[in-house]
Amino acid sequence: MSRIWFSQPLETVATWWRIDRRDGVSLGFTTHDADLWFDALLHRSAPGMKPAAIRRSTGFDADSAEVDGAIAHDSIAEADLVAGRYDGARVAVGLVDWQTLEFTAIYAGSIGGVTQDSNRFSAQLVSRKGDLARDPVPRTSPCCRADFCGQGCGLSAARFTHEAVLASFDPGQNAVTMAGDVAASLLPGGQIRWLDGPYAGLAMTIAGLAGDGLVLDRPLDLPLAAGLRAQLREGCDHTLATCAARFGNALNFRGEPFLPGNDMVIRYGLPS
Repeated sequence: MSRIWFSQPLETVATWWRIDRRDGVSLGFTTHDADLWFDALLHRSAPGMKPAAIRRSTGFDADSAEVDGAIAHDSIAEADLVAGRYDGARVAVGLVDWQTLEFTAIYAGSIGGVTQDSNRFSAQLVSRKGDLARDPVPRTSPCCRADFCGQGCGLSAARFTHEAVLASFDPGQNAVTMAGDVAASLLPGGQIRWLDGPYAGLAMTIAGLAGDGLVLDRPLDLPLAAGLRAQLREGCDHTLATCAARFGNALNFRGEPFLPGNDMVIRYGLPS
């Protein structure tokens, strides 16, 4: 039988929340005055951080929640907030008995946006019911709708992922030159995931080329030293020609390149 919380006049209950960032780092916090270890994670005492009101409903409208806290906490660094390490992170909020360590989750979602004011931050949380607002019916398009090496594509991500090291960094072009076994011409539209350095764990999209350099979609504000390791994922322009000729994957192409466009509606016949 599951526990009924707050059924007694006096309860040993604290609030906890867990953040699973996309770079692989998991952080736990609690409003208790001491650190608590449960669910295979140390939840650090953070009296300066608190979850605001959580609204849950039985309807289809997305539930809302918010977390406020101080950037001065050892686990919350301003540089990580600015770098976007918390954007899109998964979040769970719940209750824990700080004597028995029995716990339950009352909210699950992701961080939709982080705002910063002086030495404090506020994170807006988006519940999983927000996925219900997405239209599951795909729209026709001449290009492939599937993510490269993702669902529907069918290609192996490991086959098109390569190890490389940083050879040079051009801050003016926001471009990096990598030394590895993959040609730079195959990388536009792909990703670079840093394994070392100040951006370790973060993935950035390769927007284009500047000579032999890879132009990234996110500003590189921190200095990068030669020799940093990274993983490079090849890119795809999502056209049928590339899918067939380069990847031999036309059978899984998720697009309609030969479907007549809207201009066919306004055409009219001409006498022969």
